[in-house]
Amino acid sequence: MVQRWLAGVLTGHMARLVLKFGGTSVADIKRIRVVAAHVKREVDAGNEVAVVVSAMAGTTNQLVDWCKEAAPLHDAREYDAVVSAGEQITSGLLAITLSDMGVPARSWLGWQIPIRTTGVHGAARIEAIETDAMEQAFAEGRVAVVAGFQGIGENNRIATLGRGGSDTSAVALAAALNADRCDIYTDVDGVYTTDPRMTPRARKLGKITYEEMLEMASQGAKVLQTRSVGMAMTHQVRVLVRSSFDDPDAPELVAATNGNSDLPGTLVCDEEEIVEQELVTGIAYSRDEAKITLVKVADKPGVSAAIFGPLADAGMNVDMIVQNVSEDGSMTDLTFTVSHAELDKARAVIEAAKDEIGYQHLIADGDVSKISVIGVGMRSHTGVAQKMFRALADRNINIHVISTSEIKVSVLIDAEYTELAVRALHTAYGLDGEAA
Repeated sequence: MVQRWLAGVLTGHMARLVLKFGGTSVADIKRIRVVAAHVKREVDAGNEVAVVVSAMAGTTNQLVDWCKEAAPLHDAREYDAVVSAGEQITSGLLAITLSDMGVPARSWLGWQIPIRTTGVHGAARIEAIETDAMEQAFAEGRVAVVAGFQGIGENNRIATLGRGGSDTSAVALAAALNADRCDIYTDVDGVYTTDPRMTPRARKLGKITYEEMLEMASQGAKVLQTRSVGMAMTHQVRVLVRSSFDDPDAPELVAATNGNSDLPGTLVCDEEEIVEQELVTGIAYSRDEAKITLVKVADKPGVSAAIFGPLADAGMNVDMIVQNVSEDGSMTDLTFTVSHAELDKARAVIEAAKDEIGYQHLIADGDVSKISVIGVGMRSHTGVAQKMFRALADRNINIHVISTSEIKVSVLIDAEYTELAVRALHTAYGLDGEAA
């Protein structure tokens, strides 16, 4: 990438970028014109640009509803043919708009590139991207406008990547094109230390590591899709989270595009790019949690498999797990969490296996939240968990379950204390900035 940048200085091409715009960014023709202006700014700076677009806001939901209305048990291949149409429309409209602004552009559908995927319709995974045709488009000075969320699977059928798949399309395309950066334009101006709607003193981060962003996304932050962050980390794609609602002609954005000032938004990058790590980078929370406790389970080999095997077979993910063994070691209480939406299903699966598991009774609680403290600085510092527990105890917030990883400590608490806990921890770790 550095070699191409040096060569680009001589040829007038400063960088190769993939820009991704979500549904709210392309919600109508007025918004599409703003998107086109952002693209034009990059082109005018001499950059090679590919653009990945989502469907207009609300379009995919409408297409999904029509499929369900037509037939509740529809063919997944035809479902993909229908729901992929939203991105096709947006990519064509943006290409038309760019051309009208004097920017040479053409639209590309997933099968035209092609983006090759598995044949799991509705949840396909990208296997390969053939970039020869797009490289030719770059050589001709054209912007490639790509329909996100889709590729071509088995038997030359359109296959979609699952909800939020346009982020994955963009990062995968950036990796295949050896792009210098993948800019994710969204309705927020970057990644914050926590949800600014909950904590007015949340600060925007200039940079965040792949690992931290992956934890933030998986623990409830909605800025980036978890799958796309994992792909960015695997392929070392630098991702810039920025706002599509900024004025594309603002002097500070033009200056940043031309390399004369710092980049806007938040850069998701390798740890080596960040000079000094904070102890804690952010506080994430998730209300999509439910807790199940099995009381008086026999503490013997095979019991855990009898509990979690049926849940796995039913396609349910278990997150936090804690076990309390009785004083004599013969019995145990076992608690675990699932998503709130799957609580009833999980309860039914466990109750169906009661004879094999051998528990006395089951307690289900859907009124809980998970709070997570995240930061790569934890690797080299002690006392992070202790500070978390003390801050919660000072506010009489009881902890039900604890789980840890190398860069994260998570606790399960009563949902009514979610906001209080987030604000308390944000302050405790010195993350507060000026009130918004």
